[in-house]
Amino acid sequence: MDIKERTLVIIKPDGIQKKLIGEIISRIERKGLIITNLKMMRISKELAEKHYGEHKKKPFYRNLINFITSDSVVVMIVEGEDVISTFRLMMGPTDSRKAAPGTIRGDYGLNIERNIIHGSDSIKSAKREISLFFQEE
Repeated sequence: MDIKERTLVIIKPDGIQKKLIGEIISRIERKGLIITNLKMMRISKELAEKHYGEHKKKPFYRNLINFITSDSVVVMIVEGEDVISTFRLMMGPTDSRKAAPGTIRGDYGLNIERNIIHGSDSIKSAKREISLFFQEE
C-alpha cells in the first residue's frame, strides 16, 4: 500500500513576478505529484512570523519576512510518494547560485534570498506549515 506524503509548496513573490506559476505547476504535475489544494494570497506579517519562526534569531530573519510579505504568493498542498524528498530535489539547494541547472532554483533563482520557491523539509514541518495555510475541511 502506497503511503502518500504531503508537503507545502509556496511560489514566492519573485516566482510570481517572473510569471513562473504555470511552469512550476507543470513541473509538479509532469513529475506525477498531485496538487490537492492551491490558492493565491498575500501572506500577512503575523503568518510569515509563524511560518518562519525557527529562524527568528538568525540575521536574515527580517529580510525573509519582508520579502515573503512583499507581494502575492501561490500556496499549494502537494501529495505523492516520498513527495518531500522528491520536491526538495526538484527545487535544488536554498542558495540558487549552488543549484544545478534543471532544478527550479537553478533555472530561475538569483541567490539565497530570491530563490523562487519554498517546500517543507520534513513530515513534521509539512504538517505544521499546511495547518498554518489551510484549514481542514
